[in-house]
Amino acid sequence: MPGFGGLDWAVVGGYFLIVFAVAFWSGSRKTEQAADYFLAGRSTGWFVLGASVFASNIGSEHLVGLAGSGAASGVAVAQFEILAAMALLLLGWLFAPFYVRSGVATMPEFLERRYSAGPRYYLAGISILAYVLTKISVTIAAGGIVFEALMGIDFWTGALITVAATGAYTLWGGLRAVLWTDMLQMFVLIAGAIAVTLIGLGAIGGWDGLVASVEPARLSLWRPMSHPDFPWTGILFGAPILAIWYWCTDQFIVQRVLSAKSIGEARRGVIFAGFMKQLPLFIFVLPGLIAFALAQQGKLELASNDAALPALVEALMPAGIKGLVAAGLLAALMSSLSSVFNSCATLITVDLYQKARPQASERSLVVVGRLSVAALTALGLAWIPFIDLVSGQLFTYIQSVQAYVSPPIAAVFLVGVLWPRANASGAMTALLVGFVLGIGRLVLEINATAAPGALAPLAMMNFLHFAILLFGVSVVVLIVVSLATRAPDRAAIAGLTLGGRRSEADPGRGLDIALSCGLVLAVLAIWTAFSPFGFGAAHG
Repeated sequence: MPGFGGLDWAVVGGYFLIVFAVAFWSGSRKTEQAADYFLAGRSTGWFVLGASVFASNIGSEHLVGLAGSGAASGVAVAQFEILAAMALLLLGWLFAPFYVRSGVATMPEFLERRYSAGPRYYLAGISILAYVLTKISVTIAAGGIVFEALMGIDFWTGALITVAATGAYTLWGGLRAVLWTDMLQMFVLIAGAIAVTLIGLGAIGGWDGLVASVEPARLSLWRPMSHPDFPWTGILFGAPILAIWYWCTDQFIVQRVLSAKSIGEARRGVIFAGFMKQLPLFIFVLPGLIAFALAQQGKLELASNDAALPALVEALMPAGIKGLVAAGLLAALMSSLSSVFNSCATLITVDLYQKARPQASERSLVVVGRLSVAALTALGLAWIPFIDLVSGQLFTYIQSVQAYVSPPIAAVFLVGVLWPRANASGAMTALLVGFVLGIGRLVLEINATAAPGALAPLAMMNFLHFAILLFGVSVVVLIVVSLATRAPDRAAIAGLTLGGRRSEADPGRGLDIALSCGLVLAVLAIWTAFSPFGFGAAHG
């Protein structure tokens, strides 16, 4: 990038030094116990837990994509960020007590405890494949792009640095190193994003200048039911289904909850993360809208919507701030990559290796975990040359697979916790039927123009609307098959369902209720402010 000078390099260099210092310090506190390596000794406090949930979720491709969507169509894309708060409240109040009390290390292991081994292997297989084929490769590619676009370093060199550096501290310190570096990286990425937002607002004439520069619809979170990407019906009823899967059942996120020192700390941590998830609208999406407005005024050249964030940084950021923004993007991608390395290694070790060798020693589990991280790092490096060979459209379809099979997973977890009568036969049938329907919809989407007349509406249906349909079918299948087959052994699932939940002392419950109510009110306030009756109304 023109103007990326000595001060910027010093900021980026300082970022790497601090990250490795924190990783070394936190990793040096580990033992050779599996629970310590994979779950940080189950001693994580609420602040570190919540910061890690937030930082792990925000990748650099996430930042670029949110800004790009902001430039393309306004703030509506932020609904997915805002709604995360509701799913996190569900995680904290409904799911976390069962997860923490059960003592499991992975989400597939919880499914086996609740149902049987079949759902466990299904979820483990789907998760590992999705992590390897999508999360790792996307984040590696994003790392190369950040180095090349912001610092002028060759794409392959940047990708190599990203994978090698992240893999090294993840392998060394396990989840403890990931958690503490995530906390640091949360501050860095937020600082960089705030700098971009404030400087961008200054260039457009402040908040009033931005509101006056764009049409009111771009400042509304609510779009018509016919909107191709963000219909309000899909946002309110479909997006929460995907959110339950991602925030409440995906190992990538929930592993932090499993590491909590208590149920109260787990709940408070995810409530904190819920508050943090209200920030992306203001510091990730608005910069894209600012870039669009500046481009409309001729103050900025915008080659494409996804170039909104890099263009804004190149045009407006002074020396030192460019380095901070680059460090923020690196923090976002490294926190995501370290989390997927650690989560995938945990699934491989606990759900595959330990399941095959139940008598394996603690040390051997840690060794397999480290070898898994090393193998994933090597796989990530080996995958780099093939990223360009995969067409953008094909890559999008590969990423879509997990999204298309997530409603049945959400159904199996949610019904399993709420309804003690749900059994293994019902769960496995629902997962398989849901998988077939989800992949069938994907095939129809790919061949939408050739879809038979009767199936054309299904092929063209907005995915959020399809998620509602798929979730409903999965719930019905789970209930019908469970009622038609033998009831589960109540003793075997004791403590894993709402009916068998034990009461226990919960000293922080009152404060957490107040904080949860505050979070719901914050969401309602944002929904109202960014509505047709909000900021844009007076300037319409």
